[in-house]
Amino acid sequence: MPAIPFTGNHQDLSTDKGYQFKFFCEKCGNGYMSTFKISKLGLAASAAQVAGNLLGGIFGRAASGAYEVQRAVGGAAHDAAIEEAVAEIAPLFKQCTRCGHWVCEPVCFNRKAQLCETCAPDLQEELAAAQAVAAKDQVIAKTREIDYTQGIDVATVTGALCAKCGAKAQAGKFCGECGAPMGVRKKCAGCGAEAEGSPRFCPSCGKPLG
Repeated sequence: MPAIPFTGNHQDLSTDKGYQFKFFCEKCGNGYMSTFKISKLGLAASAAQVAGNLLGGIFGRAASGAYEVQRAVGGAAHDAAIEEAVAEIAPLFKQCTRCGHWVCEPVCFNRKAQLCETCAPDLQEELAAAQAVAAKDQVIAKTREIDYTQGIDVATVTGALCAKCGAKAQAGKFCGECGAPMGVRKKCAGCGAEAEGSPRFCPSCGKPLG
């Protein structure tokens, strides 16, 4: 039997019950699965198991199970099955003559250039992608031109909570819960120092703050 082509990018999913193979695109990774083919040898082995002892049969021994499965699906029948699977799936793939990769023809092959899209990107796709990136950059640039801090007193130091009622601070000059001015500073009656936030004692002289 001559060498079977197109087998570098596949996964063998065959079991003792039959043969099946999954072929992968070497660009996008998409997989295409061949039709499951029942193994006559696998059916015969299953029948022998049922007739004998399921635990004592060749597939019931943990130590040699993997070997027996491989023996059941290997050989000429396996070669014929993968050759049939290749013939079934090959029309969906193209091999790039520049890099040698097998790529899915519907998505990753540039028909005009007759190369994979890694070696010869689709210019219309590249243009659409570039336009989308440029539009995103322009949206960000235009958004930065707008002042979103209007109405917010950014000069007065304030806390995360209202100094009067303890409610969470919101945008604006006044508390949304009690109406007290936000960022209010307490003035010490003793030394005249102003304290930010809501301390109970003056940080300058230690006297109680009202």
